This record gives sequence, C-alpha cells and structure tokens, in this order.
Amino acid sequence: MKCLIIIPAYNEAESIEKLVDNLIQNYPQYDYIIINDGSTDATEEICIKNHYQVLNLPINMGIGGAVQTGYCYARDNGYEAAVQIDGDGQHDVSFLSEMLKPLEDGQADIVIGSRFVEKEGFQSSWLRRVGIRFLSNLGWLLTGSRVKDITSGFRVVDRRFIKIFSQDYPADYPEPEAVVIASVYGGRIAEYPVVMKEREKGESSITLKKSIYYMCKVSLAMIVRRISFGVRRQEG
Repeated sequence: MKCLIIIPAYNEAESIEKLVDNLIQNYPQYDYIIINDGSTDATEEICIKNHYQVLNLPINMGIGGAVQTGYCYARDNGYEAAVQIDGDGQHDVSFLSEMLKPLEDGQADIVIGSRFVEKEGFQSSWLRRVGIRFLSNLGWLLTGSRVKDITSGFRVVDRRFIKIFSQDYPADYPEPEAVVIASVYGGRIAEYPVVMKEREKGESSITLKKSIYYMCKVSLAMIVRRISFGVRRQEG
C-alpha cells in the first residue's frame, strides 16, 4: 500500500533528527511528512538543515490540528494508508508492516498499536493507566467497541478514514474521540501488540494539571460526539 507516516512535532528538536534519520535509513518504503506545529525551539531549523519533508504551521494548532493537516496531505496526494506516530520517538516503526496487514487483507479499517495487549515495554505511569482504562470503558459504553489502548497515538488508517479525518478530526487530545468517530462511521478497529519506548529527551506536554483537564474534556467530548451523531442520524 502507498503509505504515509504523519509525524506531528511541537518542540521536538532533541528527538526529531534521530527519529527521521531512522525512517530514511531503515524504512525507505514509507513516505513521511513532519508537521512542525509552530515549534519555538530548533525543530524547524533541524528539518531545513537535513532537507526533511516538512510542513511548517505558522502557529501552534495543537496535536489534533497537526495530525489533521497530515491527513489532508495524505488525501491530496493519493495515499492508501496513513500512519500517525509521535515526534518524540516512542513509537517503533518496525511494527508497521504487521499493522498494515489487516488493512491490506480487508480485515480492518483502523489498526491501533497497543501496549496493553501483551503488556510489554513502557506501560506509562500507574495514574495514566487508570485514566486510560476509564476512557476505554467509556468508549465501550458509547460505541460497543473495546479498545484497550484508546489513547495510543500509534495508529494506521485506510483511504476512507484518511478522507473522514481530513474533514473531521478532534482538535484537543484527539485519540479517544477519534475512536468514537471511527465507530459511528462503521469503522472496523483492530489492535496490534507493540512495544513502546519511554521518552528519551524533551518533556511531555501533559502535566498533572493538564491530566485533570484531559480526563474531563476528553470524556465530555466523547459523550457529546456520540450524542451528536445519534441526533444527526434521527434527523436524517
């Protein structure tokens, strides 16, 4: 499949070079695009110096806006599959060929790289795992689909969902809400066991204060999204 790797990057100067050089040297079969999300560090300069494929957003759009920009790029350039990975190097692209197989075989529309299927590698903190389990249960109640690693940013989507997400993608902490969108559009979601790495450099943008906001905002957004689709279906 003609596949694009989307790399949203905000202030990832310490990680982006190692990540992209690994892609170029070891996975030349995949195209990639870095979405530099208004970084204030040297991310843009590093991309220019190394002649990376990059789109520089003039302001910080947030993770959702950056990823949606990548989906627009994939749609406009005829890609059959798009892969979202984080710019901090936590996601191991060596799993990608196996994650693409369910799409190639017509068995799934979206495949999520999950650290909780075989529970290997970096499992995140205890507090975050509690939050992820809560959101997973909420997603199951809203859609009937159980996704264990519902916050995973390592995911592959097919051409149909490239188009859908290019037009409708959550702006803020989008991964759980995107699962709800996929479910209400009839998407077949699969999880594939992956091993994730702990961030080596830089700092996560999610602080304790943001974690509380995250849980409240994402839970409400998932519920509102599901209700809005139900209302729209009744009106239609």
